Amino acid sequence: MQWVTYDAGEGIRTGIIDGESVRGLAPGTTLEGLLSRGVETLHEAGADARRSPTEVRPLEDVKLLAPLRRPPSVRDALCFLDHLRNCNRALHRDPTLHPAWFQRPAFYFANADAIVGPYDDVPIAPGSGMFDLELEVGAVIGRGGRDLHPDTAEEHIAGFTLYNDWSARDHQQLDRAQGIGMGKSKDSAITLGPALVTVDELEPYRRDGRLALELSASVNGQELTRGCLDQMDWTFGEVLAFLSRGTDLRPGSVVGSGTVPGGCLLEHVDTPDLAGFTRWLQPGDVVSLRGEGLGETSQKVVAGQDVIPLRVLG
Repeated sequence: MQWVTYDAGEGIRTGIIDGESVRGLAPGTTLEGLLSRGVETLHEAGADARRSPTEVRPLEDVKLLAPLRRPPSVRDALCFLDHLRNCNRALHRDPTLHPAWFQRPAFYFANADAIVGPYDDVPIAPGSGMFDLELEVGAVIGRGGRDLHPDTAEEHIAGFTLYNDWSARDHQQLDRAQGIGMGKSKDSAITLGPALVTVDELEPYRRDGRLALELSASVNGQELTRGCLDQMDWTFGEVLAFLSRGTDLRPGSVVGSGTVPGGCLLEHVDTPDLAGFTRWLQPGDVVSLRGEGLGETSQKVVAGQDVIPLRVLG
């Protein structure tokens, strides 16, 4: 099933896509609420939406929002090591990775209050002159757990959605200097959508045990990169096993795959021949992500708020 959160002018609703229509559930129903009661509840609600929806709307008449507007948590992993190699090459002229990257997956907690929909305008992070996109896929937890095994942890995933980890690269330099992890550089916007596509719907794309979804990103209609989800160095099963060590993964939580290699402007800073795109995002740019089986996002970048200055210590 393809679960969506939408607005048809009479309040925000949750439903499923059925062809060219949306079959909605009762007002007040949310994906977060359904998932909190278990994957079985989600499946039963989907069957209800097919059999006896509260409303049916043409898809073209509704505005699709982020399917999960306020998930319990958002974590972003880094599963494609070539993305990091490319970034290191652009920043330091050296693609070599520290041995730690091969010992365990890396992740950080992202801002669940910064989620935007798949067609919403995205303001540039305040004060940033190096605003960037990141092409990712988000896994949504359907069944909670702790200390999961990497061989079975993917069974806890309810479905997947496109994920754009908007990034302020100039702010990121200060975050790194402070040494306590990602901060304001990753705090302004996270795109989810257009739908939460359940695992069973994506089974035709599975190859050798992995989802082989073709993914791409473009800016102003010009393709930036193209890749495949099955090229992850760390699998979602391994990531979820690591994330759940000594802590609970809650239903509805989102875990990002990390950036598909080539899926951000930073990776192309010194290699314009790869995409012909040699600058950072500016107001008016249109950024689109596409994912096989997942749909497409399309968002306009707009000017951000002016920075209210802080005093400088010392």
